[in-house]
Amino acid sequence: MPEIRLENISKMFGDTVGANGLTLDIADGEYLCILGPTGAGKTTCMRIICGLTSPDEGRIYFDGKDVTDMPVDEREATMLTQSYSLFPRVNVEDNVLFGPRLKGWDEESCQQLVRNMLGMTHMEGRGSRLPNELSGGQQQRVALARALASGSKVLLLDEPLRALDARLRLELRKELKSLAKSMGLTSIHVTHDQDEALEMADRIAVIRDGRFVQIGAPQEVFENPATPFVANFVGRSNIFEGTLVYAGNGTSRISAGEGITVLARDPGYEPGTKVLVAVKIGNTKISHVKAEKPPEPEAKRIEPIQKIPKPKPVLDFSFRGRIDRILYEGATITVEIDVPRLGLISSKLPNRKYDDYDVGEEVEVTWSPSKASVFPYPENGIKDELRLD
Repeated sequence: MPEIRLENISKMFGDTVGANGLTLDIADGEYLCILGPTGAGKTTCMRIICGLTSPDEGRIYFDGKDVTDMPVDEREATMLTQSYSLFPRVNVEDNVLFGPRLKGWDEESCQQLVRNMLGMTHMEGRGSRLPNELSGGQQQRVALARALASGSKVLLLDEPLRALDARLRLELRKELKSLAKSMGLTSIHVTHDQDEALEMADRIAVIRDGRFVQIGAPQEVFENPATPFVANFVGRSNIFEGTLVYAGNGTSRISAGEGITVLARDPGYEPGTKVLVAVKIGNTKISHVKAEKPPEPEAKRIEPIQKIPKPKPVLDFSFRGRIDRILYEGATITVEIDVPRLGLISSKLPNRKYDDYDVGEEVEVTWSPSKASVFPYPENGIKDELRLD
């Protein structure tokens, strides 16, 4: 299967940027997810790879061969679009087998293939139905089966699981990637669903405003975001602004104003730098406020025989706040805490903790400094940096 290279791809639609210098190498047999919000340029990128849209600048290569000006039907790339594009007057089976029959497959092979494809997409027993006799989710599954049966070397999936119900979507995540891998396909999967991308991708390319802002393995993108936008889009984060006071030994201290100091990773910036701190809500811990113990009786001081080294600075820290609300989300809950002078902080916990806390209760909030990312303060401000449109 081919390696794919995008080299400085740009595309404008009037005054709207569709792609802005996209450069990316996709390995033979890789399952890559392009992840981004609506309007980020995901579909434009896919259409350019497929040949449905021509770039204004840049080149596309399959196995080192320039295919930029090659017709769609010569690229051996199949794109599953959001609109399904099924043939309305032929049944499910004939829709799935359109590509193989066009290529001259014998009927026995076609029948074996359609059984496999309909089984994988949970459409057994519906081969004789017409598209207008199916639900939207069923039509999308037929379109997916047809794309997989096309025999193309490159599979381009534009929000392929979007119309499916939650349970089936979770099942097909695993089956789709497994099938693409077993068939040796080079696959590019566009989605705005971060959980889908994190679970399915070999690598994730996060796109925004027509640019790739981070490309890496799912764990890398989640745990080491390159920008505040990525930190908040790929796993929601608590974001604070402040000024770097000290950095060393892997840890930094940031003044968040009004006497508030937060701890985070050492970003390697100079003291006095204005920064943003991002902490995943799943890494933000809360605990009940412990009752204060009465002071211990003062013991008689004993002078040391030798000088005792000073202990290393303690990196543990916490803030106190009151729970503003608790959101039940099925497997997890999100607890929102109002911390004086710092604002609203969210913490994601297992749902078994649902009865452990109450709205109005005072709690302590903390996190491990190693889990807090630090970024230079964005030139256009926080609001523009975190926007999703």
